[in-house]
Amino acid sequence: MLSSNPLSQKQARKLVLLSQGIHRQADAGRGLPAVRHVVEHLGYVQIDTISVVERAHHHTLWSRTQGYKQAHLDALLKDKSVFEYWSHAAAYLPMRDYRFSLPRKRAFVEGELHWHEKDPKLMAFVLDRIRAEGPLQARDFENTNSPANTAWWGWKPAKRALEQLFMQGELMVAYRQGFQKVYDLTERVLPNDLNTREPDDAEFCDHLIERYLQANGLGKAREIAYLRKGLKAPVRLRCQALLEAGRLCETTVAGERYYALSSFEEILKKPLSRSKVLILSPFDNVLIQRDRMRHLFNFDYQIECYKPAAKREYGYFVLPILWGQNFAARMDAKIDRKTGIFIVRHLHIDVADMQSFIADFKTALAEFMLFNKASSITVEKISFKNRIVSAMEQKKWLKTLQNT
Repeated sequence: MLSSNPLSQKQARKLVLLSQGIHRQADAGRGLPAVRHVVEHLGYVQIDTISVVERAHHHTLWSRTQGYKQAHLDALLKDKSVFEYWSHAAAYLPMRDYRFSLPRKRAFVEGELHWHEKDPKLMAFVLDRIRAEGPLQARDFENTNSPANTAWWGWKPAKRALEQLFMQGELMVAYRQGFQKVYDLTERVLPNDLNTREPDDAEFCDHLIERYLQANGLGKAREIAYLRKGLKAPVRLRCQALLEAGRLCETTVAGERYYALSSFEEILKKPLSRSKVLILSPFDNVLIQRDRMRHLFNFDYQIECYKPAAKREYGYFVLPILWGQNFAARMDAKIDRKTGIFIVRHLHIDVADMQSFIADFKTALAEFMLFNKASSITVEKISFKNRIVSAMEQKKWLKTLQNT
């Protein structure tokens, strides 16, 4: 069915943020159950290795739960509530959704390449060792004293074999040690009572559609099939079928058509802060599709850590800053873990009411510093979009933030 009234951009933004659980951390509860709820609701949490501030997977969960601790994610992995695999990127996924990872795994078994050519001999060797010895890390396959003719089982080839077996589904990550994966046989990691039946095509598309709309409020078929090879057309057809069956609604935002769950109008009745500030990860679920951010939030955001320094506009690892229901600033920052100093290299602000924004931002900044275990702060530079400020005013805002 078609919604009788198009959504304004303001309504669309609210729906997206409510669906993402942003500004409503209390809804998820506290502690371990809250973290489990958030992963299941979002459908995935992206894993990232960059650690200039707290890693993206911890950051994303901290943004949506009260009392979050890194140990919660480790505990969920060990108690088999979540598992590691690929979504659009490496991610933690709900264990209840395990069977929906099987089509991708089957594709790798049938010949699709991950990053490297398969080495069946080395893969068999790695698998046999884990079967006999139990969970192993890549470094357990190091053999620096091996003669040249046995270098095929050195660390780098073994890592490739481990990852291929992981992508094919023969190995899983049992847990991590110091952020290093510890691999074990899949049958030893999965819960005994888990449904491991591979979904048919319709089931798989329904899963993608429903999980995406649950977590994101509204979406287009191409957004739902984002970075999933060969699925744009099947998802589009399935969305239309679900629409005709009354399981989805259709609405418009700024002249563009979106699908939504039938409950979206009820979700919009919930209150959402217009003043709270939240410092987000560049890999946060709400931001991961940049074209969507431009259309719905008028926020043109790109992560620049992969660019040469000379070509960066905003900085190395720039954190998007949400003020109420709009993106109001970007912060290039890092934590110096030796000194405990939180360093704001450059804060880019795009608001008219600086007094109100800074007051709200200071609260969020103090919380973010605590999350990053920072004991003090240094702010090096502030700039203002479409606004000229005097040196005196610049100094005033720098001093205000230095006192966070």
